[in-house]
Amino acid sequence: MLTVADFDYALPPELIAQHPAAERSASRLLDGRGREPQDRRFVELPSLLHAGDLLVFNDTRVIKARLFGEKASGGAVQLLVERVLPGHEVLAHLRASKPPRPGSLLRLADAFDAEVLGRAGPDDALYHLRFPDDPFALLQAHGHVPLPPYIDHADAPEDEARYQTVFAARPGAVAAPTAALHFDEGVLQALQARCVQRAAVTLHVGAGTFQPVRSETLEGHRMHSEWFEVSAATVQAIEATRAAGGRIVAVGTTTLRALESAARGGALHSGAAETDLFITPGFPFRVVDLLITNFHLPRSTLMMLVSAFAGHAHVMALYRHAVEARYRFFSYGDAMLLQR
Repeated sequence: MLTVADFDYALPPELIAQHPAAERSASRLLDGRGREPQDRRFVELPSLLHAGDLLVFNDTRVIKARLFGEKASGGAVQLLVERVLPGHEVLAHLRASKPPRPGSLLRLADAFDAEVLGRAGPDDALYHLRFPDDPFALLQAHGHVPLPPYIDHADAPEDEARYQTVFAARPGAVAAPTAALHFDEGVLQALQARCVQRAAVTLHVGAGTFQPVRSETLEGHRMHSEWFEVSAATVQAIEATRAAGGRIVAVGTTTLRALESAARGGALHSGAAETDLFITPGFPFRVVDLLITNFHLPRSTLMMLVSAFAGHAHVMALYRHAVEARYRFFSYGDAMLLQR
């Protein structure tokens, strides 16, 4: 039986990409569909797909979810908004020397006050706050791009442009669907010329995607929950692709998680819901045939997901090759193509 330690690997720190490639599609692509890895460029992706295949993207938009401020006592606070709720309310991760009390006010970005309503979420991990106006507008005006914890610089204009996909549409994510960051207009036009179809889902990526697995057993890990929606049009596109003999290509683990969550009952259904789906080896995939994904952190739930999809031994061998071949890792890094 696999344990969390079976998803570990040695990664030299200098392979963690701190900045995006000069151009989105200039990244490398590790083709892991066959027994032996093939080193390619991302711009080659259209030639690896077939006419009639369906690419499914996550059209979520990253919000500027990080805010800095202070309590009335003057103590510094840092917020990471996890979710925007109705009524100008939010759920947020909060860092402070002492927890703020319900009813107290936080002065954020030296621009507005947020009221602390109390603790919320599993194990009271989040704070429930009320903003004085539309949270999306306030975050856009005063927030910072919520770069992942392994990126060691403060957010800059480069990050506001590049830690966002070219087709981002629906605001709500606090982390980018990073496999889609490699797509630019040139690649999209080449895919269209090859008659590869496109569809979209929405999954608002939460900060839980970076949380370490603290249990030594897979069964002991409690998966974070994320909101997703699969439209009727996307379900119809998938059904039409299947009927015509095409393949379903998920762009990123978030897209795969949304599609497989929508098919947990057997058939794929449209609609919106919360998902805490934890995909580990042995999972019965029902929708996705190919996966485009970036490289993931050791011992992470995403390592478990890709291992479930392409085989544990095969994925670990691909990661060893990627390290030896000096691929760039994580959010701003290179991509890989996997087959179920």
